[in-house]
Formats: sequence, C-alpha cells, structure tokens
Amino acid sequence: MPYRIDLGGAPANEPCAQLGHTHDFADVNAFEVFAYKLALIAMHGMPPAGCRLSAYANHHDFGTYRTLVLHIEDEADEAVAAYAEAVEEGLSTWLSACFTPPIAYDGKAVAIAQRDPTELVISALLVSRPRPDGSFAIPDFERVHTNLSAAFPDAAEAARARLAA
Repeated sequence: MPYRIDLGGAPANEPCAQLGHTHDFADVNAFEVFAYKLALIAMHGMPPAGCRLSAYANHHDFGTYRTLVLHIEDEADEAVAAYAEAVEEGLSTWLSACFTPPIAYDGKAVAIAQRDPTELVISALLVSRPRPDGSFAIPDFERVHTNLSAAFPDAAEAARARLAA
C-alpha cells in the first residue's frame, strides 16, 4: 500500500523558513525543501525504483508550507525498505551532507546565497573531494562525493574542471 514519510522542510537542527514570519516565505520554503532533497541524496543516494523524494504541500490555517516527503509505492521491496529506513530520520545539519546552509536567516530577512541548485551540488562535491592520493579525509566525504557524482554527473564534471583550473 502506498504511503509517505514526512522528512521535514530542512535539517532538524537548522533554522528554516517560518510560515507567517519569513519574507517571501513560499519561494524561500520551496528552495529550502529542494536543497534538503539534494542534501539527502548526498547522504543516501538517489531513491531506488519504488519510491521518490518530492515536495509536499501542507495546508495550515496561516497558509501552505512545503516539506520533503518520501513517497513509497512498494514497502515489500527490500531496496525501498532499506532506503526508507536510512532517510526517515532526515539530517541534523546541512554540514552533515557537506552542504553550506543555502539560506541565511536574520529575523524576518533572508539571504539566499546561491539560487542555482547545481552550484549547491558542486560546492558539496568540492568540500567532499578526495585528496590527491584518492583517499578521503573522513568516511562521510567518500559517501557524499560518490552519491552526488552518481546522481549529478554534469555537476561532478564541473567540480573536477574547477579543481583542474
């Protein structure tokens, strides 16, 4: 039976857009949820066939806000069940996926440092890149770098080109 797991709008220990408080809430919230999707892909890879990550509209008395959900079509599939178990806790911080916080909050004002999602991925690839000998500084760097390179090969090529320049 299909169902979904709500993963929230951003990593649990990070500030996030607040309905009724954040200026341009709808745009900021949508961008933040998309960046969160990229960060989860960095940590856990692309969802296997039988499930998918997407934004979900939640209707509230004060308006609509979006969160990231994992849609599950077939929970009996072992790969789907393993992926769901891996992502259901979400992330605690952006840094845990080698991401710079995509939005800076200062009261009601927000600053989106980089609106291009490809640049968010390239930045995480550069942060998690291997040393010249091919080893990684910490094990999670290898996981992030491998997952992002597989999911976004054009961004991986762009990151390699920047290192070569």
